[in-house]
Amino acid sequence: MSNVRKMTLTALLIALSMVALLVASYVPSGRMGIVAIAGLLPAAAVISAGLGAGFFCYVGTGLLALLLLPTKECVLLYAVLFGHYPMLKSLIERIKKPVLEWCCKLALFNVLLSVLYFVFRVLFLSAIPEAWAQTAIIYIGGNIAFVLYDICFSQLIGWYIRRIDHFVRKSS
Repeated sequence: MSNVRKMTLTALLIALSMVALLVASYVPSGRMGIVAIAGLLPAAAVISAGLGAGFFCYVGTGLLALLLLPTKECVLLYAVLFGHYPMLKSLIERIKKPVLEWCCKLALFNVLLSVLYFVFRVLFLSAIPEAWAQTAIIYIGGNIAFVLYDICFSQLIGWYIRRIDHFVRKSS
């Protein structure tokens, strides 16, 4: 695929990610799911145009979203949890040892969840006393949701490779 086509594909994926984040900023519920969808689009860049295109898609979307979106919560979710995960997943899965891969993925997720939790806690919930039971539920539920997300994400990547990627590459 030529560099011009890679850049065009990446720009298209940035635009689609921005649409998803814009929708997420206006819907009253389901924001995290829509932001997760926006986070899937850099995976298409990684598969069809390489790791660099995926990072460019993530950074481009993040910067544009920070500048243009009315609500920054969606930008924070995208930047901390979902936007960079396709590239990190690609790098982690090069290890080719499933147990070590899952340890790395879960460690990464828990670090990022902690960052997100403490940022939200300081910005929005500082007046509410912290309850350890609620924190434990957030981490347990978050880890379960993350494992399911990763499994579904892998299935979507396989579907993209089987059904779409050859059309993207053929057009180049």
